[in-house]
Amino acid sequence: MWLSIAIETDAIHADALSDALMGAGAISVSVEDALAGTDLETPQFGEPDGLVNSPATPLWNKSRVIALFEPAADLAGRVARVAQEVGIIDMPTIDITEVAEQDWVRLTQSQFEPIHITDRLWIVPSWHTAPNAQAINLILDPGLAFGTGSHPTTFLCLQWLTEQVKGQETVLDYGCGSGILAIAAAKLGARQVLGVDIDDNALIAAHDNAVANQVALELRHSRAPLDGRFDLVVANILTNPLCVLAPLLAGCVAPGGKLALSGVLVPQAQQVVLAYAPFIDLHVGATHEGWVRLEGRAC
Repeated sequence: MWLSIAIETDAIHADALSDALMGAGAISVSVEDALAGTDLETPQFGEPDGLVNSPATPLWNKSRVIALFEPAADLAGRVARVAQEVGIIDMPTIDITEVAEQDWVRLTQSQFEPIHITDRLWIVPSWHTAPNAQAINLILDPGLAFGTGSHPTTFLCLQWLTEQVKGQETVLDYGCGSGILAIAAAKLGARQVLGVDIDDNALIAAHDNAVANQVALELRHSRAPLDGRFDLVVANILTNPLCVLAPLLAGCVAPGGKLALSGVLVPQAQQVVLAYAPFIDLHVGATHEGWVRLEGRAC
């Protein structure tokens, strides 16, 4: 038996809530139109709705985020805390229903296909054949730790790494989660890669994923001191933690080195820019589906 958790929220928070629920132990997360089946239903992928050439929308204004969990004590409380962490202030009702046993492995696998980052880089689940055998293919299965390449912020950071890693750089991935960015940096040619995370389970996942991809990473808990500076520093977290970490992360960038930050919604970009202004000038490097990548170079 499993528990299905449903929360209604807006388009701004739906993606962040989905990722946070996966980080909190959800087996799977999906987002759907909370108004589906009503007169206010919004076409998402150009479905027939009585209008000719009706444009698709990036996300439903009123979304329902559905997460599947193993039964656990105070699950509603855990989900409520996660919602608050991603900025949902007025906590909506959390609907919990029991779900019968199914073949969740096959069901989950059917939802994940290879992800094209650039012609140079693909993310490929282990049960798929790489679409381009000549590209750099990261073998990565969806897991509990944030980062499978499907989220816009992970996509933005991976694109940045393909542009910046030319070979022999030192790289810091702060908030490494599954290790996807650190592994990508190593496979792209970085000579030394350090992944840091606050979650022991994420560090275990990153280690296992590094082994599966035959790369060597140094992995460290965030409680350990950070020494040295790096040619490239990337952090894909969330706006508030990024602001708090500004002195630390900016201090990790070597002179002439580069910093990239994501996990930031477009309206939050200026807040992060201001937090880093005393240390390093940031600018918007790219945007994707409402999220932004901020970039800067150390003096």
